[in-house]
Amino acid sequence: MSLFAPPQRLVPEEFARLPETLRKKTPSEWVDSNRGGVAPDSFFEGPSFDRAGNLFITDIANGRILKITPAGDWSVIAEYDGWPNGLVIRQDGKMVIACYKRGLLNLDPATGKVTPLRETHNGQSFKGLNDLTYAANGDLYFTDQGQTGWQDPTGRVYRLTTAGRLDLLIDKVPSPNGLVLNLHEDQIYLAVTRANAVWRLPLMKDGTLAKVGTFIQLSGGTGGPDGLALDAEGGIIVCQLGIGVWRFDRLGRPTHLIDCEGLPWTNACFGGPGNKTLYITESHGGRILTATLPVAGRKLVSHA
Repeated sequence: MSLFAPPQRLVPEEFARLPETLRKKTPSEWVDSNRGGVAPDSFFEGPSFDRAGNLFITDIANGRILKITPAGDWSVIAEYDGWPNGLVIRQDGKMVIACYKRGLLNLDPATGKVTPLRETHNGQSFKGLNDLTYAANGDLYFTDQGQTGWQDPTGRVYRLTTAGRLDLLIDKVPSPNGLVLNLHEDQIYLAVTRANAVWRLPLMKDGTLAKVGTFIQLSGGTGGPDGLALDAEGGIIVCQLGIGVWRFDRLGRPTHLIDCEGLPWTNACFGGPGNKTLYITESHGGRILTATLPVAGRKLVSHA
């Protein structure tokens, strides 16, 4: 039972659908571990806009980065041996990928060339990277989810500093997924999928964490929270698998819900006029959906 007022419900519209010519099924260990061995023809994550208004998304199942123009035209800009999940675009137009299989990667969208950025930590491979976000000072925060959950609560959150130092911030999370920094960048909001919750990770002045706790406790759904986004008022956008996309205000009170009718809406980002349109990846059908929110998205930071 919720003690808050019912959220306003929003109806999404379809923006784009993966063309049949780009649908393919690629068997892999990721498919075996995450899709029960049944290869989907796509699995979208990591939506990000460039300065020209092109939307880029990852296709984990097929190791691809896809581009959708404002007119709705699709193309493959990169295809490689990996399982790309999160994606961010830098000021110079180049990209960084959180790859479940290969770690942090650089991508030059002009050539499609993928190169390593950080593949290990202290000589050990990552569990399986999921999502990433930049801070204003250029530090890169990212989650290492793998197959963690309550049976193995050892998921991790890292920070790669501009000096190249890799800091392990926390290593006891049951499935860390999407993450965003708050407006003041003194807290990390972290989607903890298997706990069906969003945690708050306070950042101390020396960069360490203290008093990590639950910020929003969800219920129901088919898997828990996945991607997160932040708006200009400090409100949090939460993609909850099987339920839909929530907007919570800065105090964690639900204000809006975009109902997904049981479908896996995995991630979202802001774009469009006034930066008020939310673009949502729907992974089972290979679609991008949109909904207009009353508050614009926070202007994202990126770095060359």
